[in-house]
Amino acid sequence: MTSTTAHPSNGHYFVPPKSLYSTLLSVAIFTLAFGFILRLHDVPAGVWGMLLGAGLIVYVLFGWFGQVIGENVRGVYTAWEDRSYRIGMVWFIFSEVMFFACFFGVLYYTRIISLPELSHADQAYAVFPGFDSVWPSSGPLGDPFKPMGPWGIPAVNTLLLLLSGVTLTWAHWGLLKSKRNQLIAGLVLTILLGAVFMVLQVYEYAHAYSELGLTLGAGAYGGTFFITTGFHGMHVTLGIIMLTTILGRCAKGHFSAHDHFGFEAVAWYWHFVDVVWLFVFVFVYWL
Repeated sequence: MTSTTAHPSNGHYFVPPKSLYSTLLSVAIFTLAFGFILRLHDVPAGVWGMLLGAGLIVYVLFGWFGQVIGENVRGVYTAWEDRSYRIGMVWFIFSEVMFFACFFGVLYYTRIISLPELSHADQAYAVFPGFDSVWPSSGPLGDPFKPMGPWGIPAVNTLLLLLSGVTLTWAHWGLLKSKRNQLIAGLVLTILLGAVFMVLQVYEYAHAYSELGLTLGAGAYGGTFFITTGFHGMHVTLGIIMLTTILGRCAKGHFSAHDHFGFEAVAWYWHFVDVVWLFVFVFVYWL
C-alpha cells in the first residue's frame, strides 16, 4: 500500500503504509504476560519470556511512535488527523480515569462495606469472632503493620507534583508565545520534579517494608496501598519518558505556536497524573 498525502480541501486524510507494529505489539504483550505466568510457577524460561516481551514492546514503541513523529514532521497530517488524535487522547485519558476508579472502588468497598460487615456479624456465626472494624486495617488475616502517615514524604510529593503542573503550564505558555528558552526550561523543571517524586516514592517503599512492616502481606491496607500508589508511580514514570521525548522534539523545533498537539497530549496526560495523585493522597494517605 502506498501512502497518500491528504489535504483538507479535497476531503481526504493521510493513509499510512502497511505496518506490522500492531501485530508485533500483540505478540510482545502476550509473551510478557506468558513469561510472567511461567515465572510465578518457578519456570526458568519465564524470565527470558518476560525480557523478550519487554524488549519487543520497547522496539515497537520506538518504531511506531518514531514513524508517527516522522509523518508529522513531514507535514502530511491535516485537520482530519488532528481531530482523530485529539479524540483518541480524550478516550485514552477516560480509560485511565476508569482504571484508577476501580482501585478507589476497591478501597471504598473494603472500608465502607466489607470491614463493617465482618465486625458487626453475629458473633455466634462470625467467621472471624472479635474482629474490629478499624481503618487502616490488614483485615482478619493480614500481618501487623504501621500505616504510612500523610505529612511526611506523601505531602512533599504532593507539592512536587503540583509544582510540576505549574512548570509544565509555564512551558506551554512559552510555546504559545514562541519563547524557546521558557519552553525548554519549563520542560526540564517538570521532568526534574517528576524524577524527584519517583526517588522519594522508592525511599518511601523501602521505609514501609523495613521499618513499618507495611508490605503486600499487610492484608487489605497493604494491598490497596501498594497497588494504587504503585500504578500511579508507573504512570509518573511513563509521563517522565513522554516529557523527555517532547523535550527532545522541542529542542529540534518540531512544534510551533499553532501546531503542537504532541506537546498538548503529553500535558493532558501529566495533568491527569497530578489530579489522580490528589485523590491518592486524600483517600489512601490522609483519610
